[in-house]
Amino acid sequence: MQIFKKLGWFFKQEKKAYFWGVLSLIIVALLQILTPRIIGLVVNEVNNKTLTKEKLLLYVGVVFFGGICQYILRFIWRTNIWGSAARLEKTLRKRLFHHFTSMDQVFFQKNRTGDLMAHATNDLNAIQNVAGAGVLTLVDSLLNGGITIVAMCLLIDWRLTLIVLIPLPLLGLMSRVLGTKMHDAFKESQEAFSMINDKTQESITGVKVIKTFGQEAEDITEFSEKIDYAIGKQNRVNFIDSLFDPLITIIIGLSYVLTLSAGGYFVSKGIIQVGDMVSMFAYISMLVWPMFAIGRLFNVLERGSASYDRIQELLKETSQIHEKDNAITTPAKGDLAFYIASFTYDGDEKSSLDNVHFLLKEGNTLGLVGKTGAGKTTILKLLLREFDHFDGEIKMGGESLADYSLDALLSSIGYVPQDNFLFSMTVRDNIRFAKPEATQEEVEEVARMTAIHDDILGFPEGYDTMVGERGVSLSGGQKQRISIARALLVNPELLILDDSLSAVDAKTEEAILSNLKATRQNKTTIIAAHRLSSVMHAQEILVIDEGTVSERGTHESLEAEGGWYADMYERQQLEAKIEGGVE
Repeated sequence: MQIFKKLGWFFKQEKKAYFWGVLSLIIVALLQILTPRIIGLVVNEVNNKTLTKEKLLLYVGVVFFGGICQYILRFIWRTNIWGSAARLEKTLRKRLFHHFTSMDQVFFQKNRTGDLMAHATNDLNAIQNVAGAGVLTLVDSLLNGGITIVAMCLLIDWRLTLIVLIPLPLLGLMSRVLGTKMHDAFKESQEAFSMINDKTQESITGVKVIKTFGQEAEDITEFSEKIDYAIGKQNRVNFIDSLFDPLITIIIGLSYVLTLSAGGYFVSKGIIQVGDMVSMFAYISMLVWPMFAIGRLFNVLERGSASYDRIQELLKETSQIHEKDNAITTPAKGDLAFYIASFTYDGDEKSSLDNVHFLLKEGNTLGLVGKTGAGKTTILKLLLREFDHFDGEIKMGGESLADYSLDALLSSIGYVPQDNFLFSMTVRDNIRFAKPEATQEEVEEVARMTAIHDDILGFPEGYDTMVGERGVSLSGGQKQRISIARALLVNPELLILDDSLSAVDAKTEEAILSNLKATRQNKTTIIAAHRLSSVMHAQEILVIDEGTVSERGTHESLEAEGGWYADMYERQQLEAKIEGGVE
């Protein structure tokens, strides 16, 4: 029953709806005791040969009127109780989704996508069942059971009632034992379901890689193993759940035996009449549902409790990125001063950045080059405030990035990541994702700047072409150029390109960079790239090696130094000449 305490905040919020729902259930329970008693009275009247036409019509009218009232009242409790349960699901779903969108990079590294999906589906459904089926079953079983027992005592005989109820304490004891086991088993079952969710999402996302390497059979085998494991956990839940019904059947059977034995004795002694015994059997049949409901109730409550605990554990996690109470709300702009003495990712022993510093004047371009894994993307992540735990300081316009609100900072930055993510909507809507009100002319302008406009016109539906999930229908170069266009549409103070031109040819790259240079003369740009031609025009270029700056300067000065940059530039020029010769 702890789950009702955990959801106390919601029941207080919806107390009016639950009041009318529970009141309707009470009246329905009271009306239900009429029919068995009237049947008993009719049997007694028949047995005593005193039943008249008028009395029979009266009894039938009372039963009919009671049925109509129950119909109306059942509609009232359904709309109030089930309606409240739907509102609980809506509240928790919005709270959980908002929590996902407000969490930092560390949260998503720790929690798998499949786990988060399971929390947002199965777990929320289990909690909703508590507020709907759980409340209904609890109130209905207690009311029906309690009122029926009171009616048996007052309308039949209290001594016979006590004898009939002798097996009931066994139900309470076993329900408590089985309920505890159900809580643990269902929690394990939900965790196994999360594993299946995660595996499914991973396999569907990486289906091209799986097929390319011919690993379909191995992937299916791994998925089957996870399915078997989850089925095993679910079978344990089903096994524990299946113990409730036989237990209740035994208790009901014992009650019928006691009624038949003791009731027959009471009739033979003239303590009760035959009609009273018929009513007693009818009342016992009315106790079948409350007893079965108790078994179902423990199932629903323990499932909901386990799911609520899982959701709360997730909601208790906090982001490491915090906005100050008096954060700056005006958009960030100005010179960018970057100084990091040391930065280490959570769980790593070795620092990822050491003594990295630069001053990027407003309107200038900075190039970041170096080997894969050297630390270029880490620098960009710190600029985007994906991490705040570092030794050093980053300022923009003379103010620390930590002093800006996230909206003020990120609205000033246009970011194009290495992994270009496109949404399952039209080309137009992908480009104007951050500026939905943008006109067609604005969309086409940035499309021309990124040399993707002509490609789009060649699509089946032009700008209305659906790109598919994650842009599956587009080439890598097309996805990159649409992503750059999306970032340019908001005209950001700082444009960050993280190896965003790797999938386009040299001619297209040159055209895009020329357009950027012409249109962003007063805006700041940072370009991280492996192809050095992408950063040749930058006012300063940093060569990053194992988290530190090994070389810095302009293209000409770095080429003259004869270091890593000069060597790599010479190799890339040679490759370009060879490719040109082949062409």
